[in-house]
Amino acid sequence: MSRTKIDYGIDLGTTNSAISRMEQGEAVIKKTDTLADTLPSCVNFNRKKVVRVGESALTALKKERRDAMHRMDSLEVNTFSEFKRTMGSDKGYYSSHLTKDFSSEELSAEVLKTLKSFITDEQIGAIVITVPAKFTINQKDATLRAAIEHAGFNQCELLQEPIAASMAYGLSEDSEDGYWLVFDFGGGTFDAALIKVEDQIMKVIDTEGDNYLGGKTLDEAIVDEIIFPYISERFNLNSILGDDYKKSVFRDGLKEYAEEAKVQLSFKDSHNILTDLEVFPKDDDGDDIELDITLTRDMVGSTIRPIFQKSIDICKDLLERNGLNGKSLNTLLLVGGPTHSSILREMLTEQITKPNVSVDPMTVVSRGAALFASTVSISDDVREKTRDNTKIQLDFGYETTSVEDEEFVTVKMLKEKMTGEIPESVYIEIVRGDEGWSSGKLEVDGIGDVVEVKLMEGKPNAFKVLAYDDKGNLQASEPSEFTIIQGAKVGSATLPFFIGIEIKSKASGRLVFKSIDGLEKNQSTPAIGMADKLTTQKQVRPGLKDDFIKIPLYQGPYGANGTPAINNEHIYDVIISGEDLPRMLPAGSNLKLTVRVDRSERMTLSVYFPALDHTEEIVVPNTTTQKEIGANWLESEIKKARNAIVIVRQEDIVEDKDKISEIEAELDKVKRHFDQNRNDYDRKKDVLESLKPVLNKIDELQMSSEWPKVEQELKEVFYRLEEACEEFNNQNGKALLSQFKTQMPVVIREKDVSLAQDLISSMRSLNLAILDEGLGAQMEVGYLNSFNDEFETLDWLDRERARMVLNQGLRLAVNSPVKEELRQIVIELFRLLPEADKTIVIGDGNELIG
Repeated sequence: MSRTKIDYGIDLGTTNSAISRMEQGEAVIKKTDTLADTLPSCVNFNRKKVVRVGESALTALKKERRDAMHRMDSLEVNTFSEFKRTMGSDKGYYSSHLTKDFSSEELSAEVLKTLKSFITDEQIGAIVITVPAKFTINQKDATLRAAIEHAGFNQCELLQEPIAASMAYGLSEDSEDGYWLVFDFGGGTFDAALIKVEDQIMKVIDTEGDNYLGGKTLDEAIVDEIIFPYISERFNLNSILGDDYKKSVFRDGLKEYAEEAKVQLSFKDSHNILTDLEVFPKDDDGDDIELDITLTRDMVGSTIRPIFQKSIDICKDLLERNGLNGKSLNTLLLVGGPTHSSILREMLTEQITKPNVSVDPMTVVSRGAALFASTVSISDDVREKTRDNTKIQLDFGYETTSVEDEEFVTVKMLKEKMTGEIPESVYIEIVRGDEGWSSGKLEVDGIGDVVEVKLMEGKPNAFKVLAYDDKGNLQASEPSEFTIIQGAKVGSATLPFFIGIEIKSKASGRLVFKSIDGLEKNQSTPAIGMADKLTTQKQVRPGLKDDFIKIPLYQGPYGANGTPAINNEHIYDVIISGEDLPRMLPAGSNLKLTVRVDRSERMTLSVYFPALDHTEEIVVPNTTTQKEIGANWLESEIKKARNAIVIVRQEDIVEDKDKISEIEAELDKVKRHFDQNRNDYDRKKDVLESLKPVLNKIDELQMSSEWPKVEQELKEVFYRLEEACEEFNNQNGKALLSQFKTQMPVVIREKDVSLAQDLISSMRSLNLAILDEGLGAQMEVGYLNSFNDEFETLDWLDRERARMVLNQGLRLAVNSPVKEELRQIVIELFRLLPEADKTIVIGDGNELIG
């Protein structure tokens, strides 16, 4: 049949995926080739270069991991899973059978194509695919590419997973107005969404989550904290533990036992793992390794509780910042396989509220996606490709979701879209699916008419469309049915992050994140944001590619404003060069930035330059990917963070010592997580995401300790300048000193580090000029003597050259101290010092060093 609405929804999951279709007003899960509701998100390429997806691929994965673990050498890898965790990155999955790398989106496309193959009665041209609420723009772009470029869909709309779950639940008999919390703990990601339902209209209030928290995290914890230590205590594994590759292979091989235990303990109190001897390699002593361990719910609970607690803490923070708590909720909706865990359900009941278990957590997202798809029109381009022009072509207009019991539907005939013989008169009858209401026959033409349809409450209403000629003969028509959902109306999707730009802060002089007005987190999409108080730092000459303005776009979480921009998620660098501008743009020119974000978070920008009356239009490409994070770099960043904390402690300026200890504990936790599997691709990304908020907290400490030092320096420099003005009775200096004296209270009151540093620099330069005029060559001689006294303690860039220049200066100072000659020698000595040792700024007004 030819559809006017998308009607198909896919839950593209880390561990499992599913597809649903609207059928007679109901969202129906379409069974897989094994007659299951869900398909394992696993892809295998066999020796015959055949692609297998689902259960057969999962079986191949388990065998492949066991073989790798048994042999402990570099084996061929041809089966892949959990690639959703690396969507939007440059991670490659190499298949030895096909001798090529596959990206995460290409592997996801194989899952999408397989799901599509389960629909055998029609071609699917358009689809709604769900994504985690916290997916970044890069990850969403990759999902769209997987669907359109690789899986062959002509149209793809993205929907946040919690919204899909809410829509499915919103049509259940248990749903009610109030606040809902969607707790979506999936195979690889965690999402929490706070939804307000008022008069049956659902609105997303706020979202939070973690793209690296899910069932995989639970499996890894059971391996790392229970199974691996159990084996290590009983067998000599030094050669495995000392080799990152072997350790990774061993961990991967143990995951299936961890996952099985996790599932079994959701329904019973204990589970025994007993492996055959040939599963594992021999240990370093030549003994056969075997695994015979009984896991209890309490044993596993102590391991996975902290992980579940992390998700619960995210929910508690989400509620708290919206002025709510567990008692404020009307329902706590569970989504995702791990939510079957009795441990998790007990924790949620104790800390938030008793969960709602009225919907299937494994299929609710897919069904909700199909319901949403029934409200989204197929694009005109796709519609034309599937249109059967031999049928009566009708055009309906109506609200796809409603909280009323009646809705108006407009209908007209599209004669220009029809071929062949057209009946002289066409009549239609609209019949509700339960046949409890009918419009009766009415004539339709190209002008159109309006029909008032009756809706059944609290469910999707499917309407059949019957077309007749003037003799009462039934005619084939398109569309032949449509659906109006009564009892739930979904508001627009919302932005999961603040969208902003990198700017240079006037207060601190640092590059920080600033959100764009109108593109705040939880803003409904589509959205428009504007930033109009921006100035350029340098001139841009027309026609020159090397002259350019860069506007770095970022997205950040709550609290991102004012944090170092690099600690947020980079989206794209907008570059406008001299080749794009009609004439020269002077330094300090104003510009106005307008950013438009559509429903799928695709972005377009307009940059207006008032000085040129010129607007530059930019489309942010959907081809950007995240680069792999180097393990050594990440280790270095963790070390830098630790050193920064040590310095803050040594300065003893921060009063809240407990806060420093808390940050140290967080950093230790990040380091332990990193050390467990330092070379795993998405583990490194997870570690970086955990490290960023720690770095922001350290930055706050450093900023709080920076001002007292700057304030002290500001006062000391002022007093020295005051003494110099009095000593040499410098009238110009006294006049300027009076201005500085007026500026200082304002700077101190505002605690403006950047302005204070500018003031310090100006006062130092004036002080040096006064000393220079009053002392003759004495100041230069003083510098030379200081260099000589401290020569061995300074880290000279060229020690021999420095010694030679200094000796020359000392000889001049004794024989004939000519001021200008000594000045050049002192300048040369400063050039031979590294940045850290250049504690003084000197110059003649044209050249500044230091």
